[in-house]
Amino acid sequence: MAPTVVLSVVGARPNFMKMAPLLRAMDDDPAFRSRLVHTGQHYDDAMSAVFLRQLGMPQPDFSLQVGSGSHAVQTAETMKRFEAVCLEVDPDLVVVAGDVNSTLACALTAAKLEIPVAHVESGLRSFDRSMPEEINRIVTDSVADLLFTTEESANRNLRREGVAEEKIRYVGNTMIDSLVRFRDALDGGATAPGPDAPPYFLATVHRPANVDTPEALTRVLGILEAASDLAPVLFVTHPRTLARLRQLDPPPGPRLVETTTAVRDPRPGSISVLPPTPYLEFLGLMAHSTAVLTDSGGVQEETTFLGIPCLTLRPNTERPSTVELGTNELVGLDRDRIAAALCSIVRGAWKTASVPPLWDGRAAERAVAALRATFANGVG
Repeated sequence: MAPTVVLSVVGARPNFMKMAPLLRAMDDDPAFRSRLVHTGQHYDDAMSAVFLRQLGMPQPDFSLQVGSGSHAVQTAETMKRFEAVCLEVDPDLVVVAGDVNSTLACALTAAKLEIPVAHVESGLRSFDRSMPEEINRIVTDSVADLLFTTEESANRNLRREGVAEEKIRYVGNTMIDSLVRFRDALDGGATAPGPDAPPYFLATVHRPANVDTPEALTRVLGILEAASDLAPVLFVTHPRTLARLRQLDPPPGPRLVETTTAVRDPRPGSISVLPPTPYLEFLGLMAHSTAVLTDSGGVQEETTFLGIPCLTLRPNTERPSTVELGTNELVGLDRDRIAAALCSIVRGAWKTASVPPLWDGRAAERAVAALRATFANGVG
């Protein structure tokens, strides 16, 4: 019989690391013919094209070029353009990943066209509906036909929401598959601090609640300045964060220095403000750091796998295994608590951690086996 035709969707930076292992696994399986759709939610080289290159992903078969905009505009434009692709291809299955607007838009479009949907990274819940990602997760899971989960909390959440047991597949974390594949290449790039460099902290902050108002961003900068008293800070920015920094009035203090590349010997008491950083270089900075300060969900997972202490600048997380088992702690924007935690980390007194189950580099294999059993040869 003819192979099952799959439209695999990426749109924003986190999707690439989650989808790349699945694309490789489907490419190796004659039961599938996967075609890649890039919505263009993230569209510049630093947030998109470089990830395709570094992860060894194929060039997209369809580039929707949606671009930026409000949540409503971006979601609606993605649905309109993705519908045209679905009508042209007539796929047997649509695979989406994560919790960005592209995920929601393509899942809804497929469901309305009665095309089965598989959702990679289902069931994660922060229980905070002020986060746009939380709405995207809930709605995507509600229309998905096969829900791939990364940790036990996700299984519990889906069961509590009434998802049928046969739809849930606990396969592990495909983003960790990407990290495992490239672990030996984590040198941080030619100009970055290496494993023998003096201690430094890595920071990445992009959540609207932390950067979209001058008050919140100033508070974050105060936290980073306090951290820099203990060790230099490498602050890798999202484009929106960098724009907000440049708009601050009064401007940030002299400790913040914009640079295009991480330096091998960052100056004590300094905060090096870096532009968006390619995948392998960012992982290298993370792997060699003393600790990471972040509000990113994916970074919480990557630091847990790498055994790097992580302080999450949020009051909640949709990835509780990183706290219960891993290296992560929720600290919000509590400057005193963060300072105390960093002092403990510098002294080597951080908690003992472990890697969550099934974060072993084989999640994509298990996911594709489930796809084959459920959808191959048109069986659904």
